[in-house]
Amino acid sequence: MTKTQSIYQELINIQKELKAPKNQKNNFWNYNYRSAEDILEAVKPLLEKNNCVLTISDEIIQLWERFYIKAIAKLSNWENSIETTAFAREPLSKKWMDESQITWATSSYARKYAMNWLFCIDDVKDSDTMDNSKQLLPDFTEEIFEKFKQSESYKDHFSAYKVIEKKYDISLWMRKKIKEYYDTKIDLQMQELIGTENNPPF
Repeated sequence: MTKTQSIYQELINIQKELKAPKNQKNNFWNYNYRSAEDILEAVKPLLEKNNCVLTISDEIIQLWERFYIKAIAKLSNWENSIETTAFAREPLSKKWMDESQITWATSSYARKYAMNWLFCIDDVKDSDTMDNSKQLLPDFTEEIFEKFKQSESYKDHFSAYKVIEKKYDISLWMRKKIKEYYDTKIDLQMQELIGTENNPPF
């Protein structure tokens, strides 16, 4: 057996023996799931048994106006390696999480799926990091924004965000458009209030 064939045989051995039970509980949807940590704990003894090393890395990449975590899971036997890649998109916001927690949760999700592909773990029903307080929301598009502007009565973009986020997912691009709209609107209101040097209000 060549060294290249050896890494594939070692991967086959790990795939055959790996048992990663779904020890986590999603109480909202009432089902069990496995986390990246569960897979790591289950695979560590098999890595030692087969004299292999598993390394996981990730990086942030931007596609259009959204940011994604790209995770790479690499199995090595010191001579050769096999790797798989998975992506997860960072949500713009998530209830009860600050920005650092959002990035960590997205990274953990991407890493888990990179390991799923590497070790042939099937997760047919698995949404452990989604916001379970609501279903997936449709995108807030420019067409919807035009209709929104005709009926809105909010004083600033922060107030508008709160209302829109209840029904739609707002991309970074649309958040910028909303802010520009309200900034312009506020500037016009201020001009009407204080007047200008050539056209005072009295």
